[in-house]
Amino acid sequence: MSDVVHQVLDHVDQYLQLGREYDCSDLHLATAYPPAWRRFGQLSPIWPDHQPLTAEETERLARSFLSQKEWDRLQVHGDIDFAYSSPTGRYRASVVKQRLGLDMTFRIISEHIKTIEEIGLPLEHILPLTRYQNGLVLVTGAVGSGKSTTLAALVDFINRDREDHILTLEDPIEYVFDSKGCHVNQREVHKHTESFGRALRGALREDPDVIMVGEMRDLETIQLALTAAETGHLVLGTLHTGNAPRTLDRVLDVFPTDQREQIRIMVSESLRGILSQQLVPRADGQGRVLALELLVNSPAVGNCIREGKTFMLPGVMQTGKNIGMVTMDESLRQLYVKGIITREEALYRSEDKSQMKAFFES
Repeated sequence: MSDVVHQVLDHVDQYLQLGREYDCSDLHLATAYPPAWRRFGQLSPIWPDHQPLTAEETERLARSFLSQKEWDRLQVHGDIDFAYSSPTGRYRASVVKQRLGLDMTFRIISEHIKTIEEIGLPLEHILPLTRYQNGLVLVTGAVGSGKSTTLAALVDFINRDREDHILTLEDPIEYVFDSKGCHVNQREVHKHTESFGRALRGALREDPDVIMVGEMRDLETIQLALTAAETGHLVLGTLHTGNAPRTLDRVLDVFPTDQREQIRIMVSESLRGILSQQLVPRADGQGRVLALELLVNSPAVGNCIREGKTFMLPGVMQTGKNIGMVTMDESLRQLYVKGIITREEALYRSEDKSQMKAFFES
């Protein structure tokens, strides 16, 4: 790559091809910063001595892949998010205006939908969650924690395992599913529908069996998702929360105070499970590994939700190992004991750092 260190490539696709070849998750092309990629969770320049991109260069790169309609929308709104397909593959793209010029970020979407086994999810405890006829399954974690990949693996398994109607609602569409055992419809917010809420209202008239909601980001979306889960649909969704208790608090707190008792009952009955995850750098430097917290609904879990005692869930999860429940800290400890991650990473990413330190000292 040294031959192009001081050369700005002509087209965004050339950078994207490099990112895909070197197993990156994201590509950043930003004004006043050299071309950069995120590999194994770390953001760094593609070429260490590359000059920062100028405003003129980022504009030229943006125009190389934006249609005139998208360019006009960017000028009016100042930002644009969409799925981008090219000969190099499929990407989730974001272009924004900032003080110095344009910033472009591309999430590289794998051409291969990973299976549940490839991701490293515990098969015997995850598969039952995909076989319910109704209820709510949530995949949670920070940005870049692999939620979309996990959700795609669940949908792909259902697509092969069942003979049903799957409807996905996304912003934008990331993984593309071909109908296998199931009939799959994919709708993109802002392209096929104006909002998640409107799409969910319409979904209830489209005879789906499984509904995948790309992001449950507001009261209307969460309320409609719960209604769908209660009325005979299996709903899969994501939230930007770090663990199971915070996920439930987020779902409950979005509702007005006078509705929360009713909502707690709804959630306690419709929830099937919560997968909370992190991607942790491996000790050998060869990529990242999944650390997974899994909550499975049980009488004890349902009781905590109904009574508003979500702070008790970690204790309930520790006693529910026989049905697959595991806390994030326990998952991190298991990865450390196996030598997959370092002590420093386990401590840094743990919820209860005092307990994690005590574990190391024991």
